[in-house]
Amino acid sequence: MAVKNLYTVVVADDEDELREAVCTMIPWEEYGFCLVGSASNGLDALQLVEKHEPDLLLTDIRMPFISGIELARQVREVRPAINIAFLSGYDDFEYAKQAIQYNIISYMLKPLTIEGIGAELRIIRQKIDAQFELFRQASKVEGADMRAAMVMPLVLDDYAHMEESGQIETYAQQCGLLRDEKDRPYYTVMVSTLQEEDGSRGAPPSFVASVDSLAGKYLRSVSFFTSGRVVTVLLGNPSDFEEYLHILADEIVQMASRVLGKGCRIRVSHIVRTLGEIHGAYREAMEALGHGDGRIQFISDLAPAVKGGNLLCKRAIDTISQHYMDANLSLVSLSAMLDVSPNHLSACIKKYAGETFINMLIRKRMEAAKELLANPDFKIQDIAQRCGYTDQHYFSYCFKKYCGKSPNALRRRMEAEKGSEGK
Repeated sequence: MAVKNLYTVVVADDEDELREAVCTMIPWEEYGFCLVGSASNGLDALQLVEKHEPDLLLTDIRMPFISGIELARQVREVRPAINIAFLSGYDDFEYAKQAIQYNIISYMLKPLTIEGIGAELRIIRQKIDAQFELFRQASKVEGADMRAAMVMPLVLDDYAHMEESGQIETYAQQCGLLRDEKDRPYYTVMVSTLQEEDGSRGAPPSFVASVDSLAGKYLRSVSFFTSGRVVTVLLGNPSDFEEYLHILADEIVQMASRVLGKGCRIRVSHIVRTLGEIHGAYREAMEALGHGDGRIQFISDLAPAVKGGNLLCKRAIDTISQHYMDANLSLVSLSAMLDVSPNHLSACIKKYAGETFINMLIRKRMEAAKELLANPDFKIQDIAQRCGYTDQHYFSYCFKKYCGKSPNALRRRMEAEKGSEGK
């Protein structure tokens, strides 16, 4: 069957025989896919995701080092647009359902047959087609959500003077933005626009539907179109924004690139407490839209000088050096320490250090491990824990991959070199 658009896929499974069979025996193009990589564990799979940015990750739910669910969680933080299909045993099914929030598109129960996987791939292909079409679809402006038309004046005009009278809250309840008089969310304003290859900017009205289809997955939202831009009012509590805002922005940018073939610029205002502050938040995001070359910018990332790109990267390196022994250190936790968004931090690390966060962290841990190996009083297990690894086998795998030798082999070589120097 001729396929115009092949979706890229990475396969991850620690069962060598099954993985090889899936990779070599499935006629991927016949089902609408192109295999771009395979991994025998979660760590390698995560690195392949960062390298290839596939449309689909097909992964076993139980793997060494990083489980399928943990892999799904980490993938969502860096590539939220990726769909994930789980290969799992029957006993894992309830366990697997915990990851429903991580873009799980399919569960395939073992034992598997090549024919069975092929049939499921056809279904997955149809689901991704539908997702992409939803993102492309044009919305009829005249039939748009009435809330959008009623919320627009609150955003574009300054009604702060009406705050004390309670008229704004009453109006917000009437148009469905607020549920009732007890509903007191926080707000932020996101402005999105598309960018053509020639550098010109401007989104069609239909882009509202594309943004809304993603925003609704994570937060309460209302979007409207104005002058080539989509303006989205997002509602939630501070913890909601901390967890989901950067993921939402990433997914919009990734889908615009993959589905529409266009760049996307997003600016997100500070979080504000009242409806009267929404206009100011909108102005803030609009002013930022004309500055900076990043795809995504949170206003909170732009304020202090210490959040500038090169300096921020240096601070990130210093902070990793201080906390690499923490097994739970992640891009999200590091960004919280530095008081910036994960998007901004990840972009700065890639731009100024030339590598991803996960590679930078592994390199720091391996360099520290090599120094500790020189001390014969430390057992390999002790070194693993001091370098942020709770699993000694995971540590040994990473060490051999990075250094070319196992920890024990390198220690023996170091001891032999030291002995020859003493002669």
